[in-house]
Amino acid sequence: MDQMKSSNSSKLINSLVLDTTVQGDVRTNNDIRIDGTLIGKLECNGKVIIGSQGKVEGEIKCHNAVIEGGFAGSIHVSELMIVEESARIEGDVFTDKLQVEPGAIYNVKCVMGGQQIQASKEKTEAV
Repeated sequence: MDQMKSSNSSKLINSLVLDTTVQGDVRTNNDIRIDGTLIGKLECNGKVIIGSQGKVEGEIKCHNAVIEGGFAGSIHVSELMIVEESARIEGDVFTDKLQVEPGAIYNVKCVMGGQQIQASKEKTEAV
């Protein structure tokens, strides 16, 4: 029974629907889709999807991200970040891999790749 429960939980998706606003910290081990507004900190051990009507202001830490809507703040993506053409992003981006579609508004300071992040850290510490 525990194996069945664990395999089903990997398919769960949290959802913050349109016209809903949450202020505060959110932590989840599952994927999350945001079509409303989140103001605060989001820690996700899966994929974060910000829908075309969604908006996040604050900090995100996740494995993968798909941004279709608005984001302002700092985002740390350990694997792949996809920025769709409808996205509007401002702030700091730290990711291993990045895909930005034409038409997206992408006004950020960006650090990509694990080795580059490590090299940047070493340069900062040397100064």
